[in-house]
Amino acid sequence: MADVRIRQIKIKTGVVKRLAKEKVVYEKEAELQRNRIQKIKDEGQDEHNIRKQEEVLQESLMMVPDCQRRLQKAFADLKSVLETEQDLKGSEVYTAAEQVLTDAEPQLPQTITS
Repeated sequence: MADVRIRQIKIKTGVVKRLAKEKVVYEKEAELQRNRIQKIKDEGQDEHNIRKQEEVLQESLMMVPDCQRRLQKAFADLKSVLETEQDLKGSEVYTAAEQVLTDAEPQLPQTITS
């Protein structure tokens, strides 16, 4: 039975890790695209080319909230599994999952509490 639980933790850990990385990649891509658009504008290139590049930027920006939403769900799912599987706490898989949660936390959307 422990084998199934460990496998589930590994899978959920991989999902959180991948989604956190994906969000960072989209943010970097959006920043590179902003720089590319500014360079094109500075060079005085065709307005049509600028609009097309801005569309590419918007597509990248639209992916960030989607990644955050999926990451938030996967994060909560993994955290819940770890809370219910406390007896595996000493295992290497459990420790790795906790580290991934710690690493992914800054990528979660910031909620304002009042």
